[in-house]
Amino acid sequence: MQDAFAHCAELVRTADRDRFIASLFAPEEQRGALHALYAFNAEVARVREAAHAALPGEIRMQWWSDVISGERAEEARANPVASALLTTIGRHRLPATKLLELIDARRFDLYDDPMASLADLESYVQKTSSALIALAVQILAGEGVDAVAQPAGIAYGVAGLLRAFPVHLTRHQLYVPQELLDRHEVHLHDLFAGRSPPGLAVALAELRELARHYLVAARESMSALPEAAIPALLPLALVRPLLDRLPRSRPLTPVELAPWRRQWLIWRAARNPTRIAG
Repeated sequence: MQDAFAHCAELVRTADRDRFIASLFAPEEQRGALHALYAFNAEVARVREAAHAALPGEIRMQWWSDVISGERAEEARANPVASALLTTIGRHRLPATKLLELIDARRFDLYDDPMASLADLESYVQKTSSALIALAVQILAGEGVDAVAQPAGIAYGVAGLLRAFPVHLTRHQLYVPQELLDRHEVHLHDLFAGRSPPGLAVALAELRELARHYLVAARESMSALPEAAIPALLPLALVRPLLDRLPRSRPLTPVELAPWRRQWLIWRAARNPTRIAG
């Protein structure tokens, strides 16, 4: 079993560096559970890339749903991430419904259909990013705090999608809501051809403001967060610096914070939690 958790730690270290760094500020006895949760998230998030087509991706998503529902016990024991996750679910009484909803939301990733509306986008990031934060808080503090996890997850999730916008376009994935693009007269064929219509900058600016709105809401709710749960929120410290940088770039040009700066921002927030949603 220890090998399974070690496998998860290595997977998170390479696939989700920000959460791995944040997990190092958690008590050592709880890091394994965090790594199991984050490794599961990384595995589900990369199903499209690994499967290369929707049907095998759906099969993989269903496999994970079956594992969490207790239907593939023998196969789960042979998979280090599944094995560590099931142990974590039992040990920390994580609600299977949140994990199953996360998988269902991630099925959207398998297809090229655009996100239809802002409401759909918020639902997607709530069921993925917000749920992950709530589950991590439960591991660390024994309870979920949705008042903080929900806005924090939306802010972090939307900022991450904005950062990945140029990469998603190369895959014909579109998380910017269709209703927002229509409102600003942005056509999909222009985006997929690498063109940036004037309305695109306005549409993306609206999404940045949405992320800022939820970042403020998360900051206002931080007083409800148990001190033990702080490591679950540390990656949120990256949101404001990323949003501040995005407007200075061309919409189709990838923007990234340097790895050293991301690590420093997380470290600074761990030393001074008031900076987490600052």
